[in-house]
Amino acid sequence: MELGIYSFGDRHPDPATGEQVSVADKLAQTLERIKLADELGLSFYGLGEHHLDNYAISNPGTVLAAAASITEQITLSTAVTVLSTEDPVRLYQQFTTLDQLSRGRAELLAGRGSFTESFPLFGADLGEYDALFEEKLALLLRIDREDPITWSGRFRPPLDEARILPRPYNRRLRISVGTGGNPESSIRAGLLGLPVVYAVIGGLPERFGPLVDLYRQAGEAGEHTSDDLHVTMSAIGFVARNSQDAKEAFYPYWRETMRYGAEARGWAMPTRAHYDEYTRGSQSIFAGSPNEVADRLISVGKLTGADRYGMQMDWAGVPHAQVMTAIELLGTEVLPQVRKEFAEVTASAG
Repeated sequence: MELGIYSFGDRHPDPATGEQVSVADKLAQTLERIKLADELGLSFYGLGEHHLDNYAISNPGTVLAAAASITEQITLSTAVTVLSTEDPVRLYQQFTTLDQLSRGRAELLAGRGSFTESFPLFGADLGEYDALFEEKLALLLRIDREDPITWSGRFRPPLDEARILPRPYNRRLRISVGTGGNPESSIRAGLLGLPVVYAVIGGLPERFGPLVDLYRQAGEAGEHTSDDLHVTMSAIGFVARNSQDAKEAFYPYWRETMRYGAEARGWAMPTRAHYDEYTRGSQSIFAGSPNEVADRLISVGKLTGADRYGMQMDWAGVPHAQVMTAIELLGTEVLPQVRKEFAEVTASAG
């Protein structure tokens, strides 16, 4: 099982000081983190798209292009691209350019997005929420598989023997589908033979196991091979040398994110007691020591059959130095344990 990192470029005001990192500084910090992750052998780094003041990244592709120039092996991904409010033609060009620049390391993770601020911003109708995604995903996949392409639909002008350039560095661009746990999304991704990424932002990750089974069953029904069917899980959490230090360090930033979500979406604000339960043994929030987080990743990886796991450790703007230490521990202490365990599992299965 591979390990990587997801980030939204959070820059919420610090819950203790009220200070807010500038966009320029947050982008510079993001590039430092990606470079470190690459040097440590982590497999991927994904950047989410938001159009809000508390996040520094509205255009992940631009930041990933900068990262391509300072990295050598890490996959550079979105997390996610809100496909419903994008033009698939221009989006494809942007990511095949990144793919060429990075010599085949680009990944486009397409999803509906958990926030909807991009819909009014780009003139998309929320009433067409599902139809927009369905049509644009179908067009994106056809662009990747047909050169030239002739196409017509509801939401953009038709294409007549159009060449969408540049083409990917290899035969195809890696296009994945992100979902928060919708069964229909698992079935769609499986039938299309696309890699799927499950965004786990609350609750026990084991509950996604049946969705992974559903995804693989749909993939088999669509006559796709196991090489086509690839599962990534995600977790929020934090790594520190001491388990309780990790939990204490992450708590105020988790609380700030929960407060923000409660105000924006009407959530019930969880308490410290809830947090302590979520982090006990890193059950729902993977905050702990390297050994604790490694054990949890191994356990969930086996139960769900995940091929990759992405950690999101900078919620609400955890200070840069702490995030860098957490990335270092993930790469130097957690990753070797995960690799060893899954290598042994593969050897025993063989």
